[in-house]
Amino acid sequence: MNSLRLQENLKKYTHTESCPVRNVISRFSGKWSILVLCVLSENEATRFSAIGRALLDISPKVLSETLKNLEADGLISRKLYPEVPPKVEYSLTELGRSLIPIIGELISWAADNYDVFVKND
Repeated sequence: MNSLRLQENLKKYTHTESCPVRNVISRFSGKWSILVLCVLSENEATRFSAIGRALLDISPKVLSETLKNLEADGLISRKLYPEVPPKVEYSLTELGRSLIPIIGELISWAADNYDVFVKND
C-alpha cells in the first residue's frame, strides 16, 4: 500500500467528532458493558442483584455506572416498580437487541482464539 493511500485510510480516525470507533463502539466496548449486555440478552428482565450475582467480580458502584451509561445510550431500559422496597428491572431495548448478534460473533471469535491469548499471559 502506498504512503498516500495509507494516510488517506488513517484520516477517518483523526476526526474525533465523526469517528465511529471513538463515538459509538467505545460506548459499549468495555469489558463490563459487553458482559452486562450478554447477561441481559439471556433474560427478559433482570434485577440489579441478579446481574451482580452473574458477574461476581464487578463492584456495585461499577455495575451501577455501567447500567446508567448503557441506559443513557439507549441500549437498555430501566423499569421501576412502585413497591416497597422498590423493585428495578433492566432489559435490552430494540437497539440493544440489535447489537447482540454482533457481540455473539465477537464471543465466538474469542472462544475460537482463547488459547492464543491465554498463552501470552
